[in-house]
Amino acid sequence: MKKKKTRRTTLLIAALLLTGVFIIYLEEPRPRGTVETVTPAVQKSGTLTPELAGIAAYLNTQNITLGELVGKKVILVDIWTYSCINCQRTLPYITAWHEKYKDLGLEIIGVHSPEFDFEKNPANVARAVEKWGIQYPVVLDNDHATWRAFRNNYWPRKYLIDIDGYIAYDHIGEGAYDETERKIQELLQERQERLGISLAMPLELSTINAPTVNFRQIGTPEIYLGSEFTRGNFGSPEGLPHGKTITYFAAAERTPNNVYLEGTWTVGKDHVRLESDTGKVHLQFTAKNANIVAGGPSNVTTYLNGEQREQFRTSSSDLYPVAMEKEYGTYDLTLDVTGKGFELYTFTFG
Repeated sequence: MKKKKTRRTTLLIAALLLTGVFIIYLEEPRPRGTVETVTPAVQKSGTLTPELAGIAAYLNTQNITLGELVGKKVILVDIWTYSCINCQRTLPYITAWHEKYKDLGLEIIGVHSPEFDFEKNPANVARAVEKWGIQYPVVLDNDHATWRAFRNNYWPRKYLIDIDGYIAYDHIGEGAYDETERKIQELLQERQERLGISLAMPLELSTINAPTVNFRQIGTPEIYLGSEFTRGNFGSPEGLPHGKTITYFAAAERTPNNVYLEGTWTVGKDHVRLESDTGKVHLQFTAKNANIVAGGPSNVTTYLNGEQREQFRTSSSDLYPVAMEKEYGTYDLTLDVTGKGFELYTFTFG
């Protein structure tokens, strides 16, 4: 990438959260161009890591580059986005690794590459960073420049970069936590040998109290709403015409794994927004847990197999659990929504 000297502006956003105030540093994006790689500490065979590119803002740091860490640290780059359930399920492991290995030479950088427009808002990401107890640097890759530099296509994705600046490990999605941690230990040991230091390296693997998912028992795919994001799995015969405000009527019959709406909704590119005072969403799914990505100030009551379960209010745009069962199975879910302005983006399952 051609380097261009940029002017930094620092924006102080006082996010009055339960635990404090966030400082978010905003950076003018660099122009697009060829991928810039770091300068290796030692020349050897392998794939050099690309540099961070197009960063719009920084959390938990005023500035950071991969190049400044080469020759000093082992780096874990975690590409994630805050409303992604798969990303959320990996965060307990990553935050634990940060705490365990930060003084042994591991630097974790969360690259927040948004899926939806609301995830570009620094204040929204700051709330998620606080919620998940993330203390390592997080950079906002709002235009996916770093995502493209790494040639990535997935959320989440983890890259381990050795002390010399080469990608030593690459994992897509959830899982392989023991394998990843062993690789962290291996690379940190290599770092010690390279720097001629000796630090006590824990040999035991981390024990994390986090939910596990049996993907073989999930029979419903992730379902997207909106005219451009939909992948199908929408059953209401009125469809999802872009930009139109549609009154959806109760369907006489409903097919499993398809979303059905009731009420008046406006169809956006990546979501549907409730325009009437009340509305309903129906879905028969096969899994143990179901979640929605939603926003807008509305009240939601959930029904599972006709039985009322939970009531909650959507405020900020985020992921909300709507079914948390003990066993995998097929369930009829209804969301009874009160309050116009409710926005529904996607269903995800676990």
